[in-house]
Amino acid sequence: MRGPILALSILGEALARRRRLVSLPPILAILLSATMPSPANANPPSQPNAAQIQLALRRLGVVGSVLYVAAHPDDENTNLLAYLANEKQLRTAYLSLTRGDGGQNLIGAEQGTDLGVIRTQELLAARRVDGAEQFFTRARDFGYSKSPEETLRIWGREAVLADVVWVIRRFRPDVVVTSFSPEVTDTHGHHTASAQLALAAFQAAGDPSFHPEQLSGAVTPWQARRIFWNRSAWSIKPDEDLSDFIKLDVNAYNPLLGISYGEMAAESRSMHKSQGFGVARARGPIVEYFKLLAETEPMSSPADGVLGGLDFSWARMKMKGPAAIRRLIEKAQREFSPEAPHKVISTLLGIERALAAVPDDLWRAKKQAEIRDLVLACAGLFAEATAPDYRVVPGGSIEVTAAAINRSAAKIELRDLRFLGGEVGDQPGSSEVHVRQALGIAEIKRTLRVAADAPLDTPYWLALPPEPGRFRVPDATRIGLPMADPWLCVEFTFAVGGHSLTITRPVEFKWTDPVAGERYRPVEVTPTVSVRPRAGVVMLPNGGARALSVRVTAGAAGVSGTLRLEAPSGFSVTPAMAPFALADKGAEAELTFQVQAAPLPAHTGPASGILRVVAEVGTAHFSQWVDHIEHDHIPVQVVLASSEVHLVDFAIARQGGKIGYIPGPGDEVAACLRQIGYEVTLLGDEVLAGLVPGSPALARFDAVVVGVRAFNTSAKLRAAQPALMAYVQTGGTLVVQYNTNNRLAPLATPIGPFPFEIGSKRVTDEQAGVSFTAPDQRLLNVPNHITARDFEGWIQERGLYFAATWDPRYQTVLSMSDPGEPSQAGGLLWTRYGKGAFVYTGLALFRQLPAGVPGAYRLFANLLAAGGPGPNAR
Repeated sequence: MRGPILALSILGEALARRRRLVSLPPILAILLSATMPSPANANPPSQPNAAQIQLALRRLGVVGSVLYVAAHPDDENTNLLAYLANEKQLRTAYLSLTRGDGGQNLIGAEQGTDLGVIRTQELLAARRVDGAEQFFTRARDFGYSKSPEETLRIWGREAVLADVVWVIRRFRPDVVVTSFSPEVTDTHGHHTASAQLALAAFQAAGDPSFHPEQLSGAVTPWQARRIFWNRSAWSIKPDEDLSDFIKLDVNAYNPLLGISYGEMAAESRSMHKSQGFGVARARGPIVEYFKLLAETEPMSSPADGVLGGLDFSWARMKMKGPAAIRRLIEKAQREFSPEAPHKVISTLLGIERALAAVPDDLWRAKKQAEIRDLVLACAGLFAEATAPDYRVVPGGSIEVTAAAINRSAAKIELRDLRFLGGEVGDQPGSSEVHVRQALGIAEIKRTLRVAADAPLDTPYWLALPPEPGRFRVPDATRIGLPMADPWLCVEFTFAVGGHSLTITRPVEFKWTDPVAGERYRPVEVTPTVSVRPRAGVVMLPNGGARALSVRVTAGAAGVSGTLRLEAPSGFSVTPAMAPFALADKGAEAELTFQVQAAPLPAHTGPASGILRVVAEVGTAHFSQWVDHIEHDHIPVQVVLASSEVHLVDFAIARQGGKIGYIPGPGDEVAACLRQIGYEVTLLGDEVLAGLVPGSPALARFDAVVVGVRAFNTSAKLRAAQPALMAYVQTGGTLVVQYNTNNRLAPLATPIGPFPFEIGSKRVTDEQAGVSFTAPDQRLLNVPNHITARDFEGWIQERGLYFAATWDPRYQTVLSMSDPGEPSQAGGLLWTRYGKGAFVYTGLALFRQLPAGVPGAYRLFANLLAAGGPGPNAR
């Protein structure tokens, strides 16, 4: 795999193009990309309070860094990150090798790459709490892996190792800490692989022969001093020997902030809301354990601690006059007054002048950025760029208001504004506005003509279809970054005490919500026409036909054209095209087409293909739609998706038609069942709260289905379990999809009529062979005869959270295993109870049905008929 191509000229051009920092030397642009904060978080620019300013003044005297490395979002130790960043004032970062797109989602229906977008933002939200920075590699979370060998094979070891080395060379940590051991243990293969890669990168980053194309004037080989494995107290087994581990209590109390780091870490960790990781605040001691994995020079004594013997002061710099910088920083700390913070600005500018002598490019740029932020904070300066709408098309225009307020007695001049991403004024190519005024309150409005070649907004790692193990990132300078910077920005240049300070603000749409108050969201560059099929997968059972609606949304006013559907072989669409006309920006039209599958020849398997939807506007073609991911705890996210529909024609029989469905978190199965003709009624908390044994509310259903993890997350469902058992006993069929028996909600409540225990076993190989241990059992024959063909085309995994033990009155019908492991039979349990039937399945049907896997639909139809013909059988 080709490593990052980072020749200096290429990198300088790419960063100048991405950040539009054309006035900066390429070396400084590289360094700023590693030191500047992440893109806008859809909130007003933060204003540090006096306590935060005082802590930032202390940080000026610290020149050291620690990099924490693990596999996924939520693997990081927020206790340690909060302690290092705020107590030790070290530059601290978390490198998550993946974005967590293979996990589960407790807060919505997003899965796959959309979930990865959410979890990326949850990590950034966590870092805004604990003060650390965030990095990633290109590795994909492809689901649970049972070995680091499998993980590294799918990721591509050398490519991801190069990414880790690239992050180390840019961040230049003194100490690296892994969350997991590099030794093979009984844990997720991604976890072990992350530690193995961190250890290998610790050694390779200092080797100039390893990926030399990464090296430039600003990026050089870097050798960290130590690498540790961090064991947290929660992971330690009773009576475990920890005599060779170093101990560190990380829960100090910060009187300036009025909070301990355990409290801060709990708030940070609770940002992982999609994973249900809300935790209580810890105020007592939190002891962390560390084992030394490698070092470049011997530690003086383990008793000195993880950071013992390391000099993080300016004295470590090989330069003349570090004492002068130290004295100026101490002077600023003495002069700082919470009542009049602006009085320290002149001393801060003196520090900025002294930094010119620092030979280390990275630390000079980092501390200059800290000085800039401190000056603006001490002046109470607020700056923002807003627009009256949240979208604009390439080549379109939008009014931008650049506003700045000096809320102190400091003398500040607003000198220039630079509107990035387009043109303002009468001259082609002009983007600058010269202001030259003393700043009190300034508000400048300009019409920004967006560049015709402006890129459409979407996460940079999703711009191209991914490989099985990695995202494709053609711009190598973006590798490691959590997000790309917004395209539309305004640069504000201020003059303060004879110094020029420049800050950049993204152009954002600001509005007032009657409940939430003031809200912000980034202005997005959107296509002229967004073309959204109402379904990403259309199931056409038995050669049938279905209506397909397509929503067309105008990104600009006065858009008209033709919507054309390109059907794959074996399918037809009526009509093949239809006109549309949208007068206003944001206007929508819904067009409906009929999709027909050709009859399947006898004894053939399912047929499938990709239908492409294209909007033709003049000579331009548009075949993408804008997906907005909206949750209260993260900014609105914009993801471009292809206007494609997966069509599947397959043979299936149904028995019974009315289904009651109790949804779990992020559950799409009910909608899938409707596609193949079931009448599905969602049973929410209000219905569950009224259920008692013998309740007639369930009697009308041929089967009731419980969604994934619903027992874990719904107290009302757990309370309704006796009513569900009574429903089964009187002739109903109850199908329960997987639940867990862990931290979310230990299952003290029985799930089925007879005891069984849910374990942690799973089969992660989606192509694992399946044995039919009871081939004549009803589940495998009625109404569909299930064969090995029905397990073809599965995605990510066969199943998870299989039953570990069960009462002998349950019958198993399938067994499967990952290569080299014992066979697992607990993925599907069936029992007769009274006149009805109960089914528990850990099979990953919740993934297969939305993906359009025909065999999964056929098997699910059999589960729904597990008790025999229901009252609505046809």
